[in-house]
Amino acid sequence: MGHQDHEQRAQAERDGPIRCAILTISDTRTLENDTSGSTIKTALSAAGHDVVRYGIVRDEPEEIVALVRSYAAEGCKLIITNGGTGIARRDSTVDAIEALLEKRLPGFGELFRMLSYADIGAAAMLSRATAGVYRGALIFCLPGSTPAVQLALEQLLLPQLAHLVWETVRA
Repeated sequence: MGHQDHEQRAQAERDGPIRCAILTISDTRTLENDTSGSTIKTALSAAGHDVVRYGIVRDEPEEIVALVRSYAAEGCKLIITNGGTGIARRDSTVDAIEALLEKRLPGFGELFRMLSYADIGAAAMLSRATAGVYRGALIFCLPGSTPAVQLALEQLLLPQLAHLVWETVRA
């Protein structure tokens, strides 16, 4: 990491809390039993960020897109979804979100699957976890599994979050 990279990271961290939204995509989860959404909320809050939206929506593309658009319009700079990233018939999160993305961050999905492989073996290839930018908001689509959410947060998102957001808002 060069001097300029350290300066950028330091500035990003000085910019303060990040406005965040969490969207659990599930036909069966509720706020009472949404352990993955709760895990994301707790981790972001513990890291000093503001979770301003947290909701659960059925795995219906139109509903997913409407909520993500509204979160971005409200100024959320980070939107994390969980659920709907597999290959089952009802898994539509990735298809819905990728249609919105203005820029993709393919390295996130690649690294996530690589790290998942160490934990769960070849089943990691079933995840279509993805990330990108939509109207100045970073969007990360995570699987619904709580261990997968923890892996993504601890090893990928939280260590780089301030810098990622800084990159999306700088001129």
